[in-house]
Amino acid sequence: MSESALQAQLRISEIFFSLQGETRRIGLPTVFVRLTGCPLRCGYCDTVYAFTGGQNKSLAEILEQVAQYAPRYVTVTGGEPLAQKNCLPLLTALCDAGYDVSLETSGALDIGGVDARVMRVVDIKTPASGEAARNRWENLPLLTQHDEIKFVLCDEPDYRWAKEILKERRLADSCEVTFSPAQGTLAATQLADWILRDHLPVRFQVQLHKILWNNEAGH
Repeated sequence: MSESALQAQLRISEIFFSLQGETRRIGLPTVFVRLTGCPLRCGYCDTVYAFTGGQNKSLAEILEQVAQYAPRYVTVTGGEPLAQKNCLPLLTALCDAGYDVSLETSGALDIGGVDARVMRVVDIKTPASGEAARNRWENLPLLTQHDEIKFVLCDEPDYRWAKEILKERRLADSCEVTFSPAQGTLAATQLADWILRDHLPVRFQVQLHKILWNNEAGH
């Protein structure tokens, strides 16, 4: 990447080192690059603080800060990271630097331009999130076994809806699918019981960082 390209700016909410709390990489030490801003307003959002604020940083500055932790894994998240146009060159620059990179995205924006080396973790928003109308279904055919789909479920109607989407769109044939309970609205044990009862081909997931640190910023 050229020197001029490395001067491209992004609005960064925080960069921190923690354990991955979700996905198949749960528990792995990871650097998180959280971008500021999101066009969605999901009712269960746990990163409202990332909607605004943050600091402008160049790609070069971000890479330098990430390198200080000497990580293997880097996750770019938000907010909604793809809402910033320079997210795509950031992802490529992190891959070029030798990191194992993942992207956490709401599923409302086009993932087609994301570097093929990146593991894309794509949400499908449920009715209770308040943002189901924003799902970009055109993203689903782009997914491969390298990627993941995530449902955050708030109640039994959400579960039934997600179960139908899983079946109708044959999501488990495309990539790994996770079902997670929204904290404070759906008991984890209840969701686990439903998954077992219905023999769903999904991974049950609770968020490790919330168990360990109660979702404090910087974790």
